[in-house]
Amino acid sequence: MKLNRTGFTIVEVLVVILLISMLAVFMVPRYLERAEMAKGKSAKPKIAILEVNLGMFMTDCGRYPTQSEGLEALQSAPAGLSEKWRGPYGKHDDLLDPWGNQFIYVYPGTKNPNTFDIISYGKDGQIGGEDENADIYND
Repeated sequence: MKLNRTGFTIVEVLVVILLISMLAVFMVPRYLERAEMAKGKSAKPKIAILEVNLGMFMTDCGRYPTQSEGLEALQSAPAGLSEKWRGPYGKHDDLLDPWGNQFIYVYPGTKNPNTFDIISYGKDGQIGGEDENADIYND
């Protein structure tokens, strides 16, 4: 009587594991690199949201937040504005860049002297840098 075996041999299983491992070695770093690039690209839309929120603050309160009030003025009414303030203007997470750092608010702006600057210092959170560490400003 002839035995009819079905299934995989240990060699076949090891070859498949080896192939999957080789694919992972090459693909995972590319995926992680793309994910970091996407974070950098998502900073500009987050800055645009803050610009809209600051515009609503300006419409209601008649001015932009001062340098000392900062972006927190979008979340809670600054002193003397409680009757005009209609916030919160946006979510608290809107105040964080894609790497979880606070956006920097400069009023009056140096790059935009008639309004304000909103800055993300990139992945490293330090002034200057290149690639994912580059500073990102509002236009």
